[in-house]
Amino acid sequence: MKKLLLLFMLMIFLITGCGSQSSKDINSATYNGKLVIGVDDEYPPFGFRDKNGELVGFDIDLAKEAGKRMGVKFEFKPIDWNNKITEIESGNIDLIWNGLDITAARREHMIFTKPYMDNRQILLVKKSDNFHFTSVHDLSGKVVGTQAGSYSEDYITSNKNLLDSFKDFKTYATFMQAFVDLTDGKIDVLVVDELVAHYEMNKIPRKYEVIEITVGPVTGIGIGFRKSDSALRDRVQKVFDEMIKDGTAKRISVRWFQADLIKPR
Repeated sequence: MKKLLLLFMLMIFLITGCGSQSSKDINSATYNGKLVIGVDDEYPPFGFRDKNGELVGFDIDLAKEAGKRMGVKFEFKPIDWNNKITEIESGNIDLIWNGLDITAARREHMIFTKPYMDNRQILLVKKSDNFHFTSVHDLSGKVVGTQAGSYSEDYITSNKNLLDSFKDFKTYATFMQAFVDLTDGKIDVLVVDELVAHYEMNKIPRKYEVIEITVGPVTGIGIGFRKSDSALRDRVQKVFDEMIKDGTAKRISVRWFQADLIKPR
């Protein structure tokens, strides 16, 4: 009788133990108490290094708050943005939370949360160049640049007529490298995320000018996961929805953008 009772108690322990693990809703193949977030650490204001070398930014703050609520440690790992799909499919990172545009091409390799911001690609030029563009067709004969692996690159390279109209098209590992070439006159125009352009321009108002021409369709920004990690995606989504509902996401947005840019649920 005692043996049967002990066996019964052991079965209950195993069942509840397994239930407790699954209740975390975390099924990442590399999960061992921490989750690795892939980031471009030269992508202000979403993620970048401050003057002390610390990783800061809008998405960094959102992710840290989500990790705290989930009870897991998030490790931020800088990646080559052009290789982000390889990084996540290989298991080197568990998710991408860094101003990631949701596109049909990326859906072939990842699953996403609901979009939490809108994003569009616009033009950034040097103020001293005094350009007067009214459409993307005015870029004909110009040297145009953008980040490698960005939605801007995907859109431009998929539109042959637009691409062929440029004098040259250059891509960069990071937008920060592109800003240097724009300043030095090695490119005439930078196609860049709207929020990145305004953030950079506001740092030195007399240096750059934003031209409000939308390049390609408006996209939504979301968090990307491996296709096998739907439970992890759902867990992060649940916590993020709570952050939106209680106003935490709004406060973080206002801190970085002086406005609530979070899409309502």
